[in-house]
Amino acid sequence: MRPMEFAKRTATNKAIDYLLEDPEAHMESMMSTINKIVPDALFPSQRKAFTQAIEEKNNWYQLLCRIGDLDKDVAGPMFKTFLTEANLLAWDKQEKAREKHQCNIPWAILLDPTSACNLHCTGCWAAEYGHKLNLSYDDIDSIISQGTELGVHVYIYTGGEPLVRKDDLIKLCDAHPDCAFLCFTNATLIDEAFASEIARVKNFIPVISAEGDEASTDGRRGEGVYQKVDRAMDILKERGLPFGVSICFTSANCDSVTTEEYYDWLIDKGAFFAWIFNYMPVGTDSPADLMPEPEQRERLYRFNKEMRKKKPLLTLDFQNDGEFVGGCIAGGRRYLHINAAGDVEPCVFIHYSNANIHDVSLLEALKSPIFMAYHENQPFNENHLRPCPMLENPECIEEMVEATGAHSTDLVHEESVYELTAKTRPMAKRWAPVAERIWTDEADDRAAERHRSDLGQADTDKLKFARQGRAMHGAFDEERDARSVIEQRLDARAQIKVAQRMPEAEERQSA
Repeated sequence: MRPMEFAKRTATNKAIDYLLEDPEAHMESMMSTINKIVPDALFPSQRKAFTQAIEEKNNWYQLLCRIGDLDKDVAGPMFKTFLTEANLLAWDKQEKAREKHQCNIPWAILLDPTSACNLHCTGCWAAEYGHKLNLSYDDIDSIISQGTELGVHVYIYTGGEPLVRKDDLIKLCDAHPDCAFLCFTNATLIDEAFASEIARVKNFIPVISAEGDEASTDGRRGEGVYQKVDRAMDILKERGLPFGVSICFTSANCDSVTTEEYYDWLIDKGAFFAWIFNYMPVGTDSPADLMPEPEQRERLYRFNKEMRKKKPLLTLDFQNDGEFVGGCIAGGRRYLHINAAGDVEPCVFIHYSNANIHDVSLLEALKSPIFMAYHENQPFNENHLRPCPMLENPECIEEMVEATGAHSTDLVHEESVYELTAKTRPMAKRWAPVAERIWTDEADDRAAERHRSDLGQADTDKLKFARQGRAMHGAFDEERDARSVIEQRLDARAQIKVAQRMPEAEERQSA
């Protein structure tokens, strides 16, 4: 271990121990230590927000105080794994790997231990996969070992329902104590015995799918699921175990999940964080009408900003918070996805690939054609309220899939990229002017930051732009082009073709 790495680990872990002795009294000192140690590019907006929260003793200060409600025997090792190993020490290694290999290196890897699920939720592609596919224990162990070599220490299980494989998941926690494991789960398989295992390994955090009130939850997931989710949260809270929730934001549950009562329920149940995903119509049978309307997206944007000022709950809205991470984080830029068949996909919602983990190494997959297309084109749009190459910039995913020869990895029915974008393009067109209005609103409390051209970009992102000769622009820069990077390129090609044809046309006319 290098001396600097040892010093950082020691200092950070001492700060965590100090915080847990008395969170309220020691919070300011701990945050000061963290800010001195971590690289400037590592979650700067988030650290700034927490530093301000401590100074103002606001609602996020109350969130940090809730650490005192956790089982200290679990919280100490868990925070050390997540903060020290998976972030502070890992980031520098990831950045060096990005520059060395000239490709994306993720902060986290999502993977599906199994396609099996005990529910059949409306609009979920995994519900159609059946129960036949699994990544073996050795497969997952190898992925984690390869990932840690590149500096990746965060692994997030998706599915299917990952807890169908709960014994193997716990075994992997034991095998990789320097990694943090999160697990998207419907929570129906969480019981007292499993809570005891979470408390024992100390590096596993459930992320429970929450769809709003009882009617919204049971309407999408099945009768009685809400009560099982409610009970699972009680079990985790009673044991002092940290957990978060995952909210799939749809046109149907918008009214349910954008209420103070709902956030208050999550806080009361013990949730520390909420990850919010817009519904994506992935899969041939996925209904497009569950996609949120533009006015619903704007409602979530404004509601979530308001709640961040009032509620002790850390929320991340993946479509509306792109500026904090520099746009799209898929394609290995900050994460990738490996399905239960081993296909290495740019995103959990983008089921196209050139590589399978059974045939190539993780690094080779990151250098595969579609991953390199992501690397070369991110961010896809300089309006970070339009980050996604599929949901907001459909011409981008079309161009990348076509150019790289990536094939459909849907495990039931192949879906061509044009079948997918036929569902997303109408909404993308309707969202674009709304996103532009919000992005360029000088009265918005984020406007001051949006003058910057490097929002959410790491040092290696900036080096890539320099090599490309690509200039980035802030929201209010007159030279900023509101079109996607691919749309600009396609239009430029069309203009070249027109220019090339003009002399021929003039020659025919003169003849």
